[in-house]
Amino acid sequence: MFKGSNVALITPFKDDNLDVDSYIKLIHFHLNNGTSGLVPAGTTGESPTLSHKEHQQVIDLCIKESKGKIPVIAGTGSNSTEEAISLTSHAEKAGASAALIVTPYYNKPTQEGLYQHYKAINDKCGLPIIIYNIPGRSVIDMSVETMARLFELKNIVGVKDATGDLDRVDQQLKVMGNEFIQLTGNDDNALEFNRRGGVGTISVTANIAPKLCSDFQSLSLLTDDQSKKEAENLDKILQPLHYSMFVESNPSPVKYAAKILGLCDDAVRLPLVTVTDKTKNIISKALEAAKLA
Repeated sequence: MFKGSNVALITPFKDDNLDVDSYIKLIHFHLNNGTSGLVPAGTTGESPTLSHKEHQQVIDLCIKESKGKIPVIAGTGSNSTEEAISLTSHAEKAGASAALIVTPYYNKPTQEGLYQHYKAINDKCGLPIIIYNIPGRSVIDMSVETMARLFELKNIVGVKDATGDLDRVDQQLKVMGNEFIQLTGNDDNALEFNRRGGVGTISVTANIAPKLCSDFQSLSLLTDDQSKKEAENLDKILQPLHYSMFVESNPSPVKYAAKILGLCDDAVRLPLVTVTDKTKNIISKALEAAKLA
């Protein structure tokens, strides 16, 4: 159910408020261009600066507008266990397909603390849970052993792996098997990630290149020689785009790209700021090279 090209949806703003019209337009843009799943209210959706009301609204709108056509994996993580339970419970009641829950940032829990955090959410909620392991933002790294313990619980189904360590795919596959869903959080390593046993991505680039990302993911999951070659060709086209999306802090670059494509404004909330002219030039060239603008 959770594989292929899943988009880490941006949250459009207008006059520092949620731009509902642009957000709905974005959702339908993905429904019409092959995106496999929608991931609202994650880091790319600027969840740290969304109010609780906005966080819930973003999830609710995504579920309402997608009408069950593709899965909605709601971002419901927090460094407060009680808050994560509250957000996950809301997503469950709203009709989300799953919850994406980031490892608690700043607190720096031990591996046992990580286990108990996810277990508490698992025990209070009924949604499938995808662990989001991103040491670069959270400071902590969930071990394969802790992940294996969590996989024994009823709701833990997989991981969004943003460690950047491709050996993790092999290790997690060996310990937990094919039933454990492995999605990469790094667009640039998606080809090799899938070859090692991954089944897709939660993608930033898919915000502005949904069809390219969807086609690439579909081909990268096939094993015949022709599909492999076509996946490699699409990967070469996508790599400059992937690079341009992270020249500055995400999601400022992808929001500027979305603005060029007429999808929404590039406004972000402090402490993020819009990208520099130098970065704008890099993004524009990448979009042109991919024949998107």
